[in-house]
Amino acid sequence: MRKTIYLLILMGIILIGCQNETSEQPAEESSNDEQVTEENTEDAGKAEPEQETTEETDKQSEDNAEIPETPELEEDSEADTTTEKQEADKESESKETETSEQNNDENQSEEKADEAVAVPDNKTTIENTLTVVEDPDSVEVIVNKQRKLPDGYKPADLVEPNVSFYAAEGDPKRLMRQVAATALEQLFADAKQSGLEFVAVSGYRSYDRQKVIYENNVAKNGQEHADRYSARPGTSEHQTGLAMDVASAALVAVLEPGFIQTDEGQWLAENAHNYGFIIRYLEGKESITGYSYEPWHVRYVGKELATEVYEQQTTLEEFFGLYP
Repeated sequence: MRKTIYLLILMGIILIGCQNETSEQPAEESSNDEQVTEENTEDAGKAEPEQETTEETDKQSEDNAEIPETPELEEDSEADTTTEKQEADKESESKETETSEQNNDENQSEEKADEAVAVPDNKTTIENTLTVVEDPDSVEVIVNKQRKLPDGYKPADLVEPNVSFYAAEGDPKRLMRQVAATALEQLFADAKQSGLEFVAVSGYRSYDRQKVIYENNVAKNGQEHADRYSARPGTSEHQTGLAMDVASAALVAVLEPGFIQTDEGQWLAENAHNYGFIIRYLEGKESITGYSYEPWHVRYVGKELATEVYEQQTTLEEFFGLYP
């Protein structure tokens, strides 16, 4: 009996020992899990600075949003934009070229149409519409913007009057036709008796000389100004040898309307007809003569005609009914 009790006690002790070993193993595993958890916690603590760095980086990216974060995509975008722009430019250039060609065609058509119509500024057209005077040697010949001298005309009796000249000796501007030269000498002499002194500035001009003067005036002052103050070659009274520009010896360079304010200018306007001269381009008659007032430009027409024109205070065009 005692043995049986002893065995039972021994078996109980053994059973109790086995139970204790079994309960200690989960505790060790729990410790390992806790150790792993602590390691993970440490690792997570170590990872937190990396997370802060990432947040700082994101913040910097937001602050520098103007800087492209994807340059390759930016370049591709630019390339696409450039390609589209080039295509647009090509289309624009193509349209401009077509428009330019159309404009050129229209301009050419207009130019051809202009060529077919008489244009006032066209030299050839104007010359073809001018009347060629029949008797260029007549002292009453009328040369103006509608009437021209025959091609190649040059007076046969050009001489140099014995008066004071502004032009150098040998200059063709010192020449006049004989009848006009003689009358000018008398005019200058009588004026001098009255205490006045004239100087001759410009007489005969050839066609070629007038062409140079006119074209220079156009280049310098324009067509409108040139046509107002200069004659086209072939239409100048100076080519007739019957005209002379005169001035006061004291104001020889003053060939302008102010000449009438000088003593010489006043005397000339009142007495030129007594010597066969008229003031060819009168004030207020610009629409008839085609030229501005020139109190210095005298034209020989003979005493009888000069007196009639002076008394009527008219122009040669009005006197002979040759209105423009």
